[in-house]
Amino acid sequence: MKELVSTLAGWRADGVDVGRAVVVRTFGSSPRPEGAVLLLASDGRIAGSVSGGCVEGAAADEIRRAWRTGRSRVIRFGISDEQAWDVGLACGGTIDVLAEPLVRQEAEEAARAAAGLAGPDVPGAVITPLPPDSPGSRIGPHRPGEGAPPAPVLVAPEDGPLAGSTGDPAVDATLRREAADALLRGTSRTVEAGGRSYFVEAFPRRPRLVIVGAVQVAIPLVGIARTLGYETVVVDGRPAFATRERFPEADRIVVGWPDEVADEIGLGPADAVAVLSHDVKFDEPAIVAALARGCRYVGAVGSRRTQADRRERLRSAGIADEDLARLRGPVGLDLGGRNPAETALAIMAEVVAARYGGSGRPMVERAGQA
Repeated sequence: MKELVSTLAGWRADGVDVGRAVVVRTFGSSPRPEGAVLLLASDGRIAGSVSGGCVEGAAADEIRRAWRTGRSRVIRFGISDEQAWDVGLACGGTIDVLAEPLVRQEAEEAARAAAGLAGPDVPGAVITPLPPDSPGSRIGPHRPGEGAPPAPVLVAPEDGPLAGSTGDPAVDATLRREAADALLRGTSRTVEAGGRSYFVEAFPRRPRLVIVGAVQVAIPLVGIARTLGYETVVVDGRPAFATRERFPEADRIVVGWPDEVADEIGLGPADAVAVLSHDVKFDEPAIVAALARGCRYVGAVGSRRTQADRRERLRSAGIADEDLARLRGPVGLDLGGRNPAETALAIMAEVVAARYGGSGRPMVERAGQA
């Protein structure tokens, strides 16, 4: 949705009505993920995609139907492999698409903020109650229902209580937890709570990687992180190393002790922290600060012996074992490479795996392996 905010603003300026279709569930190897959006203007203009080209026309027709009836509904589309190949995709799948006669103001504001067009604050996740006659999670024949008028949405900020309520505290608590996880992973999803389906549409902050230690590995690491859409902050207490000449692609360079600049950079739970400095007086204060602030990924360089000695010192300094269990070291996945760029790739691979809950194992097990 955030990639469409400029288009949407232009259409608003033209005075046209705008409806949208959004993917709320996927099954199999679907072309587009949950949260993929198609917009339709009342003058016929279309932007975005819910399937990569297979069912865009049908999704637009559903928006037109929503305009006529004033009702939202969820339609299940099965995309065959043959259809997918016809439009240049590798495979088909099944998707559930919510068609609505309007673009929710809450979603529009959240998308603008996530795109960096509305200041630093991101509303978080927008939770839409799906029509009661929507298809469930079971794949199979489904007769589309008549839908229902768009229900009020709830908004879950990154921190704090829900804005709005389902009227059931237990359901509200479930939705709050799901929204927090969706924001952490940067993925939208449909959840079941209290006998109803809700679409949790995540508009997270741009993911951020804080690199402690302006060492050689940090240079390609900044580039890889940037390619993956991460904001990057390089922190080092040595002015000669933490320079724009060495890190032209970094979003921010901070000269100072890692624990002392934690407040300055707003270090927090959404951050990934890679500690690369190979210097106890920098490494350990940075690790303590990152663990204390609940950063979602904390990794540090060093051999296994170095890691064991470091953990003993941190434990002696009062760091709880449950916090130490979150420290990843040696940092990075074992890819077998050794040069700085390969090491940077291994680190970034682990950061991404931690974000999405990936195993780090091969996508497909080789024949003969369990």
